Amino acid sequence: MSADNPDHPAADVPETQIHPSAIVEPGAIIGAGSRIGPFCLIGSGVELGAGAVLHSHVVITGATRIGRGFRAFPFAVIGHQPQDLKYRGEPNRIEIGRDVTVREHVTINPGTEGGGAMTSVGDRVLLMVGAHVAHDCHVGNDCILVNNATLGGHVRIGDHAIIGGLSAVHQWVRIGPHAMIGGMSGVEADVIPFGTVTGDRAHLAGLNIVGMKRRGFSRDDMHALRAAYRRLFQGDGTQADRLAAVVAEFGGNPVVDQLIDFVRAEADRTLTRPRARTEVARTEVDGAS
Repeated sequence: MSADNPDHPAADVPETQIHPSAIVEPGAIIGAGSRIGPFCLIGSGVELGAGAVLHSHVVITGATRIGRGFRAFPFAVIGHQPQDLKYRGEPNRIEIGRDVTVREHVTINPGTEGGGAMTSVGDRVLLMVGAHVAHDCHVGNDCILVNNATLGGHVRIGDHAIIGGLSAVHQWVRIGPHAMIGGMSGVEADVIPFGTVTGDRAHLAGLNIVGMKRRGFSRDDMHALRAAYRRLFQGDGTQADRLAAVVAEFGGNPVVDQLIDFVRAEADRTLTRPRARTEVARTEVDGAS
């Protein structure tokens, strides 16, 4: 039940501790130095990385592989079958990266045949109380799902995105890197990289300039992205015309290129947009300081 990790030599980590009331099924792999608390259940197909801490009443089952430094709090459930009526018991799995924290009552479901049969969560992700990651979702690195944030099936979340509390993201939606979803938002369409959305039927409310400043993006990058954003959502012509103008005027800037690539990519949903063109100008002026 125990596995040594070459990144954590045995001399450098404490002994693995498993509470007598916990159930670890034969075949489960428990990384060195892990602590499995009272009344936890670890299924036979689970691989848990070194230094994991499961506080109590945590259930991890199915073909679930978790990187080192994992933290799970009471009543989190990972790996039970997806909430999809089309699921017929086909093999599926979950991949979770390093240094992920899962708070109370979080649920993560494995994939289905229709979505590649895998759900994944990247490194350094925080899933707050009651967050739900549905089947075939892919959550990037350094993301935060705030309390009771809910992802429908097949959702893709880019790196550094934040999903606000009590928000719901529709199936097949893409959330771009560095996007910010306001609390209590209903997100039915794709959100551009660096975008900020809000509303019970969410609309694009500007760019996540605060997040960009915190992560060290340059003023030149922020100004270029603002200009590209205005051109894409306020300019004349069709979306294809406006995107072509963005490519011609701002292509080559690495931040704007993320926006261009996102809009160009094949997608199942439309883009989340501002409510009105005047709102694009107002939002950008308000965020320009």
